[in-house]
Amino acid sequence: MPDTKALYTKMEKTVLDGDIDAAAELADESLNQGLDPLEVINKGYLIGLQKVGDLWEKGELFLPEMVQGAEAMKAAMAKLQPALLAKKESVKTLGKVVIGTVHGDIHEIGKSIVGTLLSANGFEVVDLGADTPNEDFINKAKEIDADIIGLSALLTTTMPEQKAIVELIKKEGLADKIKVIVGGAPVSQSWSDEIGANGYAEDAVAAVNLCKSLMGT
Repeated sequence: MPDTKALYTKMEKTVLDGDIDAAAELADESLNQGLDPLEVINKGYLIGLQKVGDLWEKGELFLPEMVQGAEAMKAAMAKLQPALLAKKESVKTLGKVVIGTVHGDIHEIGKSIVGTLLSANGFEVVDLGADTPNEDFINKAKEIDADIIGLSALLTTTMPEQKAIVELIKKEGLADKIKVIVGGAPVSQSWSDEIGANGYAEDAVAAVNLCKSLMGT
């Protein structure tokens, strides 16, 4: 019987170390052992990504190290995604989500965790990255016929971009069709209410639950 706990610890370490090759190799190893890809993500790589985020927020990690950790996570996801999709091929996608960090804000880690967890839970996710122009959210949502737009802002100075995008969606007449959720360290439920968003999530797990709720599942 393989020692899955030790394997998960190694996966966590590859993300903390930003070791892209090792992250991918361990993902392959987990698939060869027949492990559940969702469990591998949640108990291995995601723990590492959350620790990277915590260290970044405490100022103990610098931007290049944080990016490297996210890249290691992406390398693992590239291996695990086909297995996740194969498991879900008989299940209807829960919904389509466009996610990104708003214009003027380069913080990616929290948004990446949310995107990863949404994908793992059955949503089709398009991640626009950081410092995303407002129109790009709208254009991509129209292009893929998205159900939800997720807006991350980690700076108080970029929070108004969330409000601007909500207003842009209303102006385009898309408010009945596209739901908007907001998140990020300075963001709160009262801010979400104030700008007319459809919901606020304080962390990645809450974001998944919120999206499921908005999709009626």
